[in-house]
Amino acid sequence: MTNPSASSSETHRGERIAKALARRGIASRRDAERMIAEGRVRLDGKVVTHPATFVQPHDLLIVDGKPVDPPQHTRLWRYHKPTGLVTTHHDPENRPTVFNSLPPGMPRVISVGRLDLNSEGLLLLTNDGALARELELPARQWTRRYRVRVFGQVDEKRLAQLANGSVFDGVKYGPIDAVLDSSKGDNSWLTVSLREGKNREVRKVMMGMNLHVSRLIRLSYGPFPLGTLKPGELEEVQSRVLADQIPSFRTQNISTKKRH
Repeated sequence: MTNPSASSSETHRGERIAKALARRGIASRRDAERMIAEGRVRLDGKVVTHPATFVQPHDLLIVDGKPVDPPQHTRLWRYHKPTGLVTTHHDPENRPTVFNSLPPGMPRVISVGRLDLNSEGLLLLTNDGALARELELPARQWTRRYRVRVFGQVDEKRLAQLANGSVFDGVKYGPIDAVLDSSKGDNSWLTVSLREGKNREVRKVMMGMNLHVSRLIRLSYGPFPLGTLKPGELEEVQSRVLADQIPSFRTQNISTKKRH
């Protein structure tokens, strides 16, 4: 095991273990640090106790008793998440998860952001934690677009005011573009677009307007659309598309994969 060090400039020592786990699609860096704190990670047979531990390419990494594969070529998938699945690898309530629903042959992947149990639509999946982190950066200012069904009386004036930002239950939310598409009785369909993406933001903002969200479908995440994917389907993003959006990643080795 490589001795812990706070210095990241000594590149000959390898890479920090949380980063190494992220690059292998095990978890985000933050979740990897939590896994280390829980004693779930071993390096060359010894339990890792410090997140500043360094890893060399030849070192043996084991998580939850299973060997971790070396990093693969960076890949990204578009997945149509159905309702009833949680976006987590380990659910304490043993509910069905996104990752257990994926077809055989898929490498271990992590999600770019999340969709809650009752939300559906586009979820991006990748085998590279560094890419996931890159795609989630607030600085990208990528728009997330949703189709939302709400129950209640829609005040179009208040809906338009969301574009100036809002505060509900003491939480400040950034600008949200919300348009009323159709109404039938107390049920309405909205198109909602936002860039910030706080936890359960759409549901909480609608609740603050006395509207109950009965269905929430993510239509796009930045330049990546849900398209014609059916619930449970996934499709790999073509290398040229990923290269256009994230030029810093070596996407020339990413192969195109058909739907499962």
